[in-house]
Amino acid sequence: MISPATIVDALQRRAGNARRFLVGLAGPPAAGKSTLAEALRENLLARGESAEILPMDGFHMDNAILAERGLLQRKGVPESFDGRGFVDIVNALKRAEGEVLVPVFDRSRELAVNAARAIPLETRFVLAEGNYLLFRDAPWDRLDGVFDFTIFVGPPYKVLEERLRQRWLGYALPADEIQWKLYGNDLPNGKRILENSRPADLHLDLF
Repeated sequence: MISPATIVDALQRRAGNARRFLVGLAGPPAAGKSTLAEALRENLLARGESAEILPMDGFHMDNAILAERGLLQRKGVPESFDGRGFVDIVNALKRAEGEVLVPVFDRSRELAVNAARAIPLETRFVLAEGNYLLFRDAPWDRLDGVFDFTIFVGPPYKVLEERLRQRWLGYALPADEIQWKLYGNDLPNGKRILENSRPADLHLDLF
């Protein structure tokens, strides 16, 4: 498996003297995107670079809106995110014209908090991570060509199945609820992402 240090080597070479370099990490739920983003950031910081992570989780629609639209039980599908808001923030970061305030997802309350974190102008590497950064459907298709480097993490189905099962077991959910989350929502959504994403500069089967 390719190491984070090797990936950072490639990022620094590609970035050259750029003031802002935008990386997009995409893939299905439980693929390892967040873990990889953290590892890349740590490597960049250790090399004296400035780096911040932009998780797509902060762009979840509020549960009240999801309930109104019949999407609460399918939270995580493309339609359950503020896609336009995410695209707008990514483009603002790309322009690097000033500080950008971004939302943060509070898992303890299951809601996104607007303008909860600032990404400073002087940040050179921004690592955006989420399911739909390479998705072909609107509005995600507006991200095509925006990122300076893209990474797709797409583990085999069986690996995703087990990772997602362990994720929900960690929440001590009833067996029937775990069954629904796995086979009624997460895995079908993961399959949709695997089959409907644009090619990346780097494709990883596992992380």
